[in-house]
Amino acid sequence: MSDNSLKTSLGRFLKIGFAEGSSFLILLFIAMPLKYMADMPTPVRIVGMLHGILFVLYALALAQATIVYKWKIKTVIIAFLLSFLPFGTFFLERILKKEK
Repeated sequence: MSDNSLKTSLGRFLKIGFAEGSSFLILLFIAMPLKYMADMPTPVRIVGMLHGILFVLYALALAQATIVYKWKIKTVIIAFLLSFLPFGTFFLERILKKEK
């Protein structure tokens, strides 16, 4: 996507989705193992907080994109549920870019 991608609701949603998905993977595959295998809880607190903020932004961006693009409820539910799966937001991005 170009630098203009933040000017549209879809562009913002995809960028936030990428950041949210990345933070989720960092939390699952780096911070959590550090906490439980190396007794280092600090990364979970930091990445967990960042991920929580990004998740809220993702939900808000999803709501905005839903209104602007008049997405069907099925699309909204799928987009929301995919945010709970590792790599889910990346999969959603591929789907939405194909539909463009």
